[in-house]
Amino acid sequence: MSADRRTVLTGLVSLAALPAIARAAPAPFHLDTPMAAPRWATMQRDLLAAHTAACEDYYQRYVDKNDALECFVRWGANDGPDDAAEFTNDWVLLHALGASDRLLTLSQRFWEGHLRQYGRARTRDVPVARRGMYHRDFPAQMDWQHNAEGLSTFNVMGLSAPDDPRLALRTRMFADLYTGRDRSVGNYDPKARVIRSLMNGSRGPLLRTATPLDWAGDPFDASRFHLEHGEDDYAQFLAHYAEYTDVVGDNPLNLQATTLGLNAYALGLGDRFRQWALDYFDAWASRARANGDILPSKVGLDGKAAPDWWGGTYGWNFSPVVPQTGAREHRNRVPRSITAFYNALLLSGDMEYMHLWRRQTQRINNAACMVDGALSAPTMYGPDGWHGWKAGPYRTSAFEIWYATQDPQDREIAGDDPWIAFIEGRNPGYAEEVLSADRQRLNARVAAYRADTSTPETRLADWTLDFNPASAKALVQTMTGGLHIARPTWSRTSPPQGGVPLHCRLRYFDPARRRAGIPEDVAALVHGMTDRETRVTLVNLGTAPRDVVVQGGAFGEHRIDAVMQGSVRRDVAARSFAVTLSPGCGADLTLAMTRYANRPCLSLPWKR
Repeated sequence: MSADRRTVLTGLVSLAALPAIARAAPAPFHLDTPMAAPRWATMQRDLLAAHTAACEDYYQRYVDKNDALECFVRWGANDGPDDAAEFTNDWVLLHALGASDRLLTLSQRFWEGHLRQYGRARTRDVPVARRGMYHRDFPAQMDWQHNAEGLSTFNVMGLSAPDDPRLALRTRMFADLYTGRDRSVGNYDPKARVIRSLMNGSRGPLLRTATPLDWAGDPFDASRFHLEHGEDDYAQFLAHYAEYTDVVGDNPLNLQATTLGLNAYALGLGDRFRQWALDYFDAWASRARANGDILPSKVGLDGKAAPDWWGGTYGWNFSPVVPQTGAREHRNRVPRSITAFYNALLLSGDMEYMHLWRRQTQRINNAACMVDGALSAPTMYGPDGWHGWKAGPYRTSAFEIWYATQDPQDREIAGDDPWIAFIEGRNPGYAEEVLSADRQRLNARVAAYRADTSTPETRLADWTLDFNPASAKALVQTMTGGLHIARPTWSRTSPPQGGVPLHCRLRYFDPARRRAGIPEDVAALVHGMTDRETRVTLVNLGTAPRDVVVQGGAFGEHRIDAVMQGSVRRDVAARSFAVTLSPGCGADLTLAMTRYANRPCLSLPWKR
């Protein structure tokens, strides 16, 4: 989009987002109509409580007294620092929803402990990590599929601890590894608007052909470990990455770095982070337009799409050999970058960033043809054109496009899903079903790690991930009407991606305890959403009154224009509103909203 267009748009957004500096807070809504405890509400409260005991037990099982993960420490994309960092995935998110403060405390302790652990760890053979797998608390050099996974907890810490000075310090430092402000690393070229390599980090970009060693890490005897990626030995580790060589230049996966810019801006660290992110996004949007509405996967150091724009590691034509089978497997990771474009939407309010993905989807579906008697769409592109045919329309990322736009034409291509059916009033039992499924998952994982016979000498960093009892999917969906992209089981077509911020319709805060999350005894169910409305039920299951602040969006990005209860309407015109729930009482509320009207902000509502 043009700079002039964005200036006009963001100027309007900034007016809408101005803080109410001198305006008194409106009186809270009082909800005092008795409501029998819904089953979904008791299930939410049970699930929030169950996570605390399970996660504490899991922590004691696998973390030492120094808050380091008890495992065989390695560098590598299979089982390296990013896997260790994922040990507490979803814990902070659960806290931000209303779970115990203990989950936040343990997450912060583990984050510090694993930074010390991998900061001290050294490689022998991999050049970039010989002075530390972490440098300045950040991976020395890796791709942004793995960098983002390792930041899954860090990237949501601002939801619960926006005033933590360590969070602000690191967010600024990490973001400046990519804004060009930190000239000691050279990851970003502001003139060409490129991150200069697929492999980058606190030691800078890799500007040569990558080797299997760069990806797989130092040689080791793998015979005593369970290898989560299916390899039999270290030789297969190397063979897995034999074709992961083409890394110089920019790749859409690098757009995940803009989450650091988003969080830096939302934490109040300066508008320059917002400007950098949008400038980088606009460079990619221009490349897509010049490439027939398809994001190129290989961009040269000059900022232009390469002649083989479909090339590069993780690109449109990336289908390396699987060493265990000898067959080629499609590993096009371009679709994962749609989660990064949500950052641009949050920072600008401009839906054009989603329309770019709509046009790409249309372009791919326009290439559909008959294959084995079925109309099939491609998923890959190479020198001979489209390939990687799959029966049916191309739906990858279609759910995320529709969730953002709420446009009927995007709804059609998104297909159906049990959660969509629930939101549209066609699957009334879904909330209880999904909450029950996550409770069963928690129980199964507790049983699994208690039966685990591994020792620190026989497990790699990724071994514990399948035992993590935490899962925020059901609570994010039912409480906030939000996306949980790290576990995309709600949509068979959506690509998983770590490190994604929370995207949701509503968030809740406890003004009595001055913390993020819904207060004790309170439950919330988002059961209807359209472009301009959100329908939510709030209920207090306890015997004492509870105050709750309801906010539009994870970052306060959605303006709540009015609240309706039955025939009564009250204007709000703000990011949030307060509710007082009498004991045993609740109500169905309809919120009139203007989505993406406000600039993102992570400050707690009473501190704005």
